[in-house]
Amino acid sequence: MKRAQEAPNAERTAAGRLLPLQLSAAFVVGALAGATALVQPAYAQDAEPIRVGASLPLTGNFSVSGEKHEQGYQLCVDLINQAGGVLGRKVELIISDNRSDTETAINQYERLINVEDADIVFGTFSSKLTFPVSSVVERYGMVHPVPAGGALRIWEQGLKHAFYFQQNAAELVGTGLRGVLRDLVDEAGRPKTAALVHADDFFANGIAAGFLGGKVEEPGKGVIADLAPGYLAELDIEVVMEERWPEEGFSDWLNLANSIKQANPDLVIGLTASAEEAVQLSRALQTLKVNPGVLYLSQGTQAEFLEGMGEASEGVIVHTSWHPAVPFKGELAGEPFSNQDFIAAFEDAYNYTPDEDSAIPFALCQGVEQAIRGTESTDNQKLSEWLHARTPEEPVRTVLGPFSWDERGLPKDRTFLMAQWQDGELRFIYPTNEFEGVAELQFPKPEW
Repeated sequence: MKRAQEAPNAERTAAGRLLPLQLSAAFVVGALAGATALVQPAYAQDAEPIRVGASLPLTGNFSVSGEKHEQGYQLCVDLINQAGGVLGRKVELIISDNRSDTETAINQYERLINVEDADIVFGTFSSKLTFPVSSVVERYGMVHPVPAGGALRIWEQGLKHAFYFQQNAAELVGTGLRGVLRDLVDEAGRPKTAALVHADDFFANGIAAGFLGGKVEEPGKGVIADLAPGYLAELDIEVVMEERWPEEGFSDWLNLANSIKQANPDLVIGLTASAEEAVQLSRALQTLKVNPGVLYLSQGTQAEFLEGMGEASEGVIVHTSWHPAVPFKGELAGEPFSNQDFIAAFEDAYNYTPDEDSAIPFALCQGVEQAIRGTESTDNQKLSEWLHARTPEEPVRTVLGPFSWDERGLPKDRTFLMAQWQDGELRFIYPTNEFEGVAELQFPKPEW
């Protein structure tokens, strides 16, 4: 399925594929500041477009996040084209639906590279799809910017051209909750026991390994990371229950919640594969009146979680890559483009407020566009070298904050943000010393 870039300012249908796009006056003025004559075309009429391909799960288990990733990519490309393109060329976005299937995703990246002649590829959603896709993209020497795929198994393969556009690997996500409990809760009042339940999913398994101090193994390679003693042990929290449910088709949420209730933990950690699973688990806990002092979920930043839980979302803690209150300063089309600019442009285009599933791919697109401008090229070897040369002092600047990467392709010196649902809003609670507008932790969580 090929979706060529539409003309700027085209209207999307109610079904969602074409949208009115209105740039803020400040952005338009800034993007055109260097133009010699405003009447000139935005890009050379005879120049070939820069073809960017991506395979996304627009249907299937990951479709909610996949559709939002498409919106993030499309908005970024539209804004670049409205500001004159890049290197005098427009950007053409080609999106294929992999139906949340690994084999389909592999085949589509092969096609994007070999048949569609994509100059650049953007990554897909989920570690499950990213893991097999990463070796395909690497084989062709293409830069592989990854929006979602944090399992260490991906980043310990020795990839040379992959770059992760989230804060950290899955196995290190638990440092955020560790920080919240260590820094915001008095030692005497901290949870003493925990139940950890999770999907048999790449990302969820990785987060669980970090909390439990497990070993990360790769078939044929043995142990690639030993995470002992684990974040819970570091806080002297005893694990009184651990359970994993199947990756697909699980529906026994009430029995799972009843097992948690019998364990009577102070802290419940629920690592789900989707926002829908987060709602199902939370509803089951609510039904059985399971009331831990802390409920932490790995999914649940999305509006779908609030819609599914309503007032029952109160006090739930979630980690996030992005938050609307964080004043990150990025760049786009060679001009400053902040997190607040992104929110305004997204709301203009899609008529609702973005969440991290749209912000992450937008940030990825920002980073790749900066690499193209920085090298004045779409040569993937040059792009890879430029991205590897970024440092904390000279990073890629995005709506997710600054990025530079280690030799594996994982970001340097970044941690996930911690947020909590309070009064129907997802409020930023940790870290407390980097930005204004940090809300106080609501502890303990209100009872259902």
